[in-house]
Amino acid sequence: MTAAATLLSTWIAHLRDERRFAANSVEAYERDVAAFLGFLSHHLGGEPSAQDLAALEPRDLRAYLAHRRQGHDALADRSISRALAAIRSFYRYLERRHGVANARLALVRGPKLKRSLPRPVSETAARNLISEAQDAREDWIGARDAALVTLLYAAGLRISEALALSGADRPLPEVLRVIGKGGKERIVPLLAAAREAVERYAELCPYALTEDAPLFRANRGGALSPRMAQDLMQRLRGRLGLPSSATPHALRHSFATHLLANGGDLRAIQELLGHESLSTTQTYASVEAKKILQLYRRAHPRA
Repeated sequence: MTAAATLLSTWIAHLRDERRFAANSVEAYERDVAAFLGFLSHHLGGEPSAQDLAALEPRDLRAYLAHRRQGHDALADRSISRALAAIRSFYRYLERRHGVANARLALVRGPKLKRSLPRPVSETAARNLISEAQDAREDWIGARDAALVTLLYAAGLRISEALALSGADRPLPEVLRVIGKGGKERIVPLLAAAREAVERYAELCPYALTEDAPLFRANRGGALSPRMAQDLMQRLRGRLGLPSSATPHALRHSFATHLLANGGDLRAIQELLGHESLSTTQTYASVEAKKILQLYRRAHPRA
């Protein structure tokens, strides 16, 4: 029978090449399932085969999840849930492509997670972040940072989607085609302010923004990474006194919440964000309802 490690490699290639998953998603799936297979090597006394994967009992999977809750690198409930989802995705692939089925593992339930509400920044804070981003030691770096923050807020892009843009995308169109999670395509309109900010950066950038090169460049010319974008937001929120929740992804939350607060349709926002389920988008309605309730309690004379 085929070794489980070989099956893992073919699954990862499937996610990357056929389903076009983002690189960070592929890395997370591979990390979670590789850890599971590593545990099974000790648990079963040898490298697992496809036959071993088909014969696993729910108690074996529960033993793995219990193992991941222990030690100095113990996983929190949300990470446990993510690891379980990765293992289930792996098994779905095994059943479809290799005939390796194990329905018994569906009996294993992950931890119950309390859904946390998105934490957007205010409209004023979003404007201040854009303005503050322009204050850099070099004009082109300030223009780059302002363009990135403007694009995230104006279009609701994930940071990976914004950093995936290349020189071939210039000048940005009024309607941008975005490839999101799972290779799902969506169409996002772009405000003139976002297009102009990106073009100003492109004109100042000292590196050639060729068609096959990344649009957003690091200080030394390489591709700007998600970690660098996180560091940028950390510096900006420190200077503006914003909470630690003011991350690049918070700008995506702000995009959705501010659209909803100004009369945006929930279904339209779902399409703009690329959410598969409307229930995911409805969390923004909860944020807005909570804000209204807080305002009511502060303002009503009998509150």
